Amino acid sequence: MDLSELDDDALLALAQKALEGDLRPFDVLVERNQGWVRANCRQLTRSGEEEDLAQEVFIKAYFGLQRFEGRSSFKTWIARIKGNHCMNHIRKMGARPRADRDLDQISEQQVAVDPRAPKRIHADDERRRIDKILEGMSETLRVPLILRDMDEMSYQEIANVLGAGLSAVKMRIKRARSEFRERLRDAATEPECEDS
Repeated sequence: MDLSELDDDALLALAQKALEGDLRPFDVLVERNQGWVRANCRQLTRSGEEEDLAQEVFIKAYFGLQRFEGRSSFKTWIARIKGNHCMNHIRKMGARPRADRDLDQISEQQVAVDPRAPKRIHADDERRRIDKILEGMSETLRVPLILRDMDEMSYQEIANVLGAGLSAVKMRIKRARSEFRERLRDAATEPECEDS
């Protein structure tokens, strides 16, 4: 059987039933989802440690396989693990994540999203524009926006992850969407800068 032809839920069921040491179904899940997890870890934390964070998310998922009850999709489950893990990382780093690398200095390979990953960002230039907009937003607005619109977490799940009230989360997301749209509109009217 070619595991790559199975959907995430079928792979998850196989991974849960797999004999100890048979990582093949889970490896396919990781390969299929690592691009968007890594990209979201970078967008959430701005720490430059997205590779390590993404790997830690999948390790937590692997050791939690037997506890997964199937009440959500694999993607939603991974998004929750990632959101919680990245928030813990941000808290450990202090009030503000380290943003010591400019997006232009990051190699294309480091920001590339696996082409089989869900369609979040279609073109490289659009992805860079979106990343730059998210980078410029405050953590208070950026994090709930990513958790809601990219990870598709419910408002209540976001409130739980952030330790904030439900109405506060809704207001932050509303403000974040408004700010994002405004920044995107402004970016669209700015002339393109050509590298010399």
